[in-house]
Amino acid sequence: MRKFGTIFLLLCLLLSLAACGSTDQTTGTADPAPAAQPAPTGDGAGSTLVAYFSWAENAVLSEDVDAITSPSVVPPGNVQQLAAWVQEATGGDLFSIQVTDPYPSDWDACLARANQERGEDARPALTAAVEDLDQYDTVFLGYPNWWYGVPMAVLTFLEENDLSGKQVYLFCSHGTGGLANSVEILTQALPNATLSDNIFDCSEEEAAQSQQAIQTWVAGLGN
Repeated sequence: MRKFGTIFLLLCLLLSLAACGSTDQTTGTADPAPAAQPAPTGDGAGSTLVAYFSWAENAVLSEDVDAITSPSVVPPGNVQQLAAWVQEATGGDLFSIQVTDPYPSDWDACLARANQERGEDARPALTAAVEDLDQYDTVFLGYPNWWYGVPMAVLTFLEENDLSGKQVYLFCSHGTGGLANSVEILTQALPNATLSDNIFDCSEEEAAQSQQAIQTWVAGLGN
């Protein structure tokens, strides 16, 4: 009788183990499937480029530069900040137009060189060109108003990076001169692009507080 009871208990234990093994295989509770991995994300949307020229990224700062009196040259500069907000709103790729020979951080000295370049119709050399430009069908181009126009390095950029067939939107930071002749200059430099007349511009004093304004502008473009 005692032997029968022992055998009965052993049979119950074996049946219990078999049941557990069956549950693990059918429900996956013992070895759960790996959690789904998030979809990979890139640096940008792939079809939008935000290219810009900022004095703050094109100057060698002297030790006596005052961030209060010279905010445009202390990173992030006016156009640099605007470009970052456009990139945030579009998911596009950022490209900083930078010269091989930086400008002075003193405003008067910078203006003197900019005026000389303008008079000579110069094309300052750039440190880099856009890689795989063909992937972009929309380009946002940002710049400051220098001498009632655009920094000549912007024209270098446009000659080295053909924007033909692309939709181009302009954004600009300026002093008292507003957009001045910059739109006309860029229109001539972009004969084969579709240049929108819906342009965002703000004064240099307003630039640091323009996040909502420029992102509302981007949203209104339908991008």
